[in-house]
Amino acid sequence: MASIGFIGLGIMGTPMARHLQDAGHTVITSKFAVPPRQELLDQGLKFVETPKALAETVDIVILMLPDTPEVKDVLFGENGVSYGLGKGKLVVDMSSISPIETKEFARKIRETGAEYIDAPVSGGEVGAKNATLSIMAGGATDSFERALPLFKLMGKNITLVGDCGDGQVTKVANQIIVALTIEAVSEALVFASKAGADPARVREALMGGFASSRILEVHGERMIKRTFEPGFRISLHQKDLNLALQGAKSLGISLPNTAATQELFNNCAANGDSGLDHSGLVRALERMANHEVA
Repeated sequence: MASIGFIGLGIMGTPMARHLQDAGHTVITSKFAVPPRQELLDQGLKFVETPKALAETVDIVILMLPDTPEVKDVLFGENGVSYGLGKGKLVVDMSSISPIETKEFARKIRETGAEYIDAPVSGGEVGAKNATLSIMAGGATDSFERALPLFKLMGKNITLVGDCGDGQVTKVANQIIVALTIEAVSEALVFASKAGADPARVREALMGGFASSRILEVHGERMIKRTFEPGFRISLHQKDLNLALQGAKSLGISLPNTAATQELFNNCAANGDSGLDHSGLVRALERMANHEVA
């Protein structure tokens, strides 16, 4: 059993850290982080003052933070993780952030003698709670093998895609597919409902055909039942599509449907819906149709 540093104990990070605790690992966090939930404290969560002190205390530091600036601050800001690293240490960033900046972060961390893995996840709060996350890793093979026993406590589909940054590229690709599929399901249900068909029965029929998908199953039901409590917030998916569009610009390619779907998320945000689950994208189409799926 090991002592694991974990910074970012939010909606996703809390259950992920809990799985590590349940397996017998000691989880330590930094007071830089947001106040942890009681369930982690009950399991013996320990504290140190700064990310630097955390890196000095443990051999593996896991990050699960909202966006690129937060990761940069925790790693390289005042009393950041990088100042407590050295040979034999490993940083595992499970946040979803910029692939380009990830490569730069990895370079700087490796200069300290430590190793770096980017390992963003897919599966949302449900996947985090059930330890069924898909984990897309980028890094050296030996570093991945070292982290793999911890990954197996948090996820099921675990893949080493390539070197540092490739995990983040894979996560951006994942978010493009998820966003566009949510948009397609939204259009289909708005169309069916406006045409006078029962959207619940339309969804049931579609689940037996080639249009079936996990998003139609889960998010289609959310759209019909109007249950938009966030498993993954619209604001976070906007962030991920920004990464996709910024990356596309730097690569000189076009992502037209990604851009169009981002505009629908922007519509949601402009109407106060940015805190809803990303299935709430349907509300933008409902406003345009002057019709609510029900």
